[in-house]
Amino acid sequence: MPHYTSQGSIPHKRHTQFRKPDGGLYAEELFSTEGFSNDYSLLYHCHPPTQIIKTDTPIDVSPVIAEEKMLQHRCLESFQVQPEKDYLKSRKPVLVNNDCHIVIAAPQESMQHYFYKNADADEMIFIHEGSGVLYTSYGMIGFAYGDYLVIPRGTIYQIHFHTDNNRLLIVESFSPIRYPKRYVSKYGQLLEHAPYCERDIRTPQNLITKDETGDFLIQTKKKGMLYGIHYAHHPFDVIGWDGYCYPFAFSIHDFEPITGRVHQPPPVHQTFEANNFVVCSFVPRLYDYHPQAIPAPYNHSNIDSDEVLYYVDGDFMSRKHVTRGMITLHPAGIPHGPHPGAVEKSIGAKETRELAVMIDTFHPLMLTVDALRIENPGYTMSWAE
Repeated sequence: MPHYTSQGSIPHKRHTQFRKPDGGLYAEELFSTEGFSNDYSLLYHCHPPTQIIKTDTPIDVSPVIAEEKMLQHRCLESFQVQPEKDYLKSRKPVLVNNDCHIVIAAPQESMQHYFYKNADADEMIFIHEGSGVLYTSYGMIGFAYGDYLVIPRGTIYQIHFHTDNNRLLIVESFSPIRYPKRYVSKYGQLLEHAPYCERDIRTPQNLITKDETGDFLIQTKKKGMLYGIHYAHHPFDVIGWDGYCYPFAFSIHDFEPITGRVHQPPPVHQTFEANNFVVCSFVPRLYDYHPQAIPAPYNHSNIDSDEVLYYVDGDFMSRKHVTRGMITLHPAGIPHGPHPGAVEKSIGAKETRELAVMIDTFHPLMLTVDALRIENPGYTMSWAE
């Protein structure tokens, strides 16, 4: 999905001899998330990335489903999730289906003693609070409030936080996360009407080759199990790489809103897509400018999709009692819309300062036990206020 990028030293031709100063060969690795049929990168390691020295007993980390079927508006207060020191233990899946898992995390400490690889899913990590650096075989990406980190499945990474108060919204996608097709030319360039361009995409930088021997633990998730796999060499022993498949960052603050004379539908806010779900960014923007426009969104029925809205910051004119980190789920099959009084109140307003992330799934979501622990039980009847 991203544009061609290269870091470090690579040979003139792929799949040819590339020798170290001592005459030995660097180990070439092809990295792709859809076999040999999609975008890929070629990485050149100091040592073969295959040398396992030990494995640990796997741990089941599958989401525990609490409600598989339901037709009811729900609300979760994600900031009620208590912080935990460890990054992996802090991850709490709250809404899941076979296409994606929506996860809340509040880690306090950096990943110092292990690396992580999600072998099943691409990950989109939205940074609500906190800052730090994402370390990968491809180099480093600094991140801060409002950043999306998009990490292809199979990428080995470490997150080092600069802060101990971190709040993350994570989407695990079981298909590649990509730019919406309508934003991209047949040659792969982001088009003029897209709400962002390649200049807004931050690629890995400052590749540092870790040519180290020892015991390096890579916690690897596969089919709901976490496998501790120990390797003989540092996973970031890459001397150079090039290609199209790599992690990147994009800031929600760089999303350029599309506005019109009358209220625009949610697809104008789309940021990413995958199979059977989309991600949208709601950012500060001018309201509609027709003289009789109603800025508040109209009532709408979700016939084909579950709508999840993660409230980040700002003033949301369509809804009362919004809290930071609040998650609303409006399932397919019943209509929803502005709270009572919000439509009339919105008339004449010139702009909104809201910031939110929306995830629309085209197959129903299930609630987990972790979701029920942070549910606001009065939300379903809030339209009657």
